[in-house]
Amino acid sequence: MPAIAAVSDAPLSLDAHVAAVARPSHGAVATFIGLVRDHDPSVEGEVVGLDYSAHPDAGALVARIVAEVEAAHGAVIALTHRTGLLGVGDVAIVAAAASAHRAEAFAACREAVERVKAELPVWKREILADGSHTWVGVV
Repeated sequence: MPAIAAVSDAPLSLDAHVAAVARPSHGAVATFIGLVRDHDPSVEGEVVGLDYSAHPDAGALVARIVAEVEAAHGAVIALTHRTGLLGVGDVAIVAAAASAHRAEAFAACREAVERVKAELPVWKREILADGSHTWVGVV
């Protein structure tokens, strides 16, 4: 059962995610923080923000993904993806994975993030400095 598996419009805390996975039996915690950056190589112009939106079922899907990764790696995972309007430098995704050993913690953290990025129905609209915007990953 995931420690945290969510999609949220509230600011994210790395400390809260680490605390959610910490156990006396764990010797390793691997973390990932995804930040909004000021550029996108596929878009001309300075990025000043991202507006994330999610399908209503996104929370249930992230919980399923995290539970599957936990089972595969013998880890405990806390992962949340943000929604709403975020500025450059804001935290868009946080993941923490804990296990008895570092190899499993690193593998679980990476797989959880990669699967969420590939499978979660979350879309982003890039807001550019000139006021224009573009949808990313939407066909």
